[in-house]
Order: sequence, then C-alpha cells, then structure tokens
Amino acid sequence: MFRKSFFLLALITVILAACAPAAGSAASDRNTLAVTGQSQVALTPDIAYVSVGVRTEGPDVGSAVSRNANVVDDIIAVMEGIGISPEDMRTSNFSVYSSDQYNNTGERIGLNYFVDNTIYLTVRDLTSLGDLLDDAVSAGANSIWGVQFDVSDRSTATAEARDLAVADAKAQAEALAEIAGLSLGDLVSISFSQAGPGGYPLYGGIGGGGDAAYVQSATTIIPGQISVNAVVYLVYETQ
Repeated sequence: MFRKSFFLLALITVILAACAPAAGSAASDRNTLAVTGQSQVALTPDIAYVSVGVRTEGPDVGSAVSRNANVVDDIIAVMEGIGISPEDMRTSNFSVYSSDQYNNTGERIGLNYFVDNTIYLTVRDLTSLGDLLDDAVSAGANSIWGVQFDVSDRSTATAEARDLAVADAKAQAEALAEIAGLSLGDLVSISFSQAGPGGYPLYGGIGGGGDAAYVQSATTIIPGQISVNAVVYLVYETQ
C-alpha cells in the first residue's frame, strides 16, 4: 500500500512540474509595440562620377587597338589639362571583339574588329562638368554615360537623417500608445538602415572622334539635389 501511494505521489509531482510555466516565460509573453520612423535630408551635390568611352573598329585587331589607344591618350591629356588628377581617372572597361562582315550579296567577306575602352572619372568641380564633357567629345570620346551626383562627405547628413528618423519613430510610438490606452515601457530593440543618393544617366552613344561635321553647343549640367534617407525600426514594451 505504501509503495502504491508513493508511486501516485511521484506521478502527480511530475505532472504538476510539466504544467508549471517555465522560468522566464513571462518575459517572452510581454506586450510590445513596433514602429518604423523615416526621414530624408536634401543635399546639394559637390562631386560627380561619369564614364567616358571610346569605341574604334578596324579590319584587324592591331589597327583597332592602336587607334583606340591614341584617342584615349588624347582624352587623358585633355582631362589632366582641365584639372582632373590621375588619381581621379581609372579604366573601368576594356574589351576587344569581332563581327562577321558581309557584302551586298550576303557573302561573308571577313571580320571586323571592335575595341571599347571606358574611363571612369571623378569630377570634383561641378562648375566645369559641362565643359569637361564637351572637351572629352572633342578629343574623340564617342560614348558618355552614367553621370552620377554625390556629396564627398555624407556623415553629417547621415547623422541628421538618423536622428530625425528616431524622433519620428518615437512620436509614432507615443501617439499609438495613447490611442490604445497604453503606456510605453523599455525600448526592447532598435535597427537602422539608410539609402544614399542614386545616379542619373546623362546621355549615351554620342558621336565624337574629331568629326569636322560635328557641332555641339555648350553642354548644360543641372545637378539638382540628392537625398540621404534613413529608416529606424523601434520595438517598445508596453504596459
């Protein structure tokens, strides 16, 4: 009889232990309020990036490469002459490829070779950007594209955008808590992300190469404004 009573007592103890809440489960059951804050800070660009390309062709690889190299050398000399330092110029693409050539009857008569060479420029004086592009075309560039405006230092704007996003999130949390009849407790978690300015294409496929028939008016460049965006995600405990 004693052994049966002891067995029943032990079984009840195990069942009660299994049904009891685990330590710390109260913390996981707490009520929370999640909010997202956003902000945007406008800036005037002070720097630009642009790709200047040269495409040449010829009946053999040697002549196509040689012509391309001569034009690129001319462009580099012109860029240095207007104040672009060597550190602000780099080759972003160099490719050689061929294409079948056919006569009027559709008969294959050989190959034609093409050479593409693209220089990526960092322009630190935006007042000279229009003249720079005109000079590049005059020197032989026949492809200009991907003009992208930026600011050289975004740290101050990023901090301002972040702070504004946090303030926006806090204001939303307080307003929602008041509407719901709750009070905000401790801040449980916070996360932050940002997006910088985007790029804007200027023009592409511009014919150059020193063509005497080519006439270009002075190019007008309008940098406009760019923005630094911030997003903050806050989670508060509520009571």
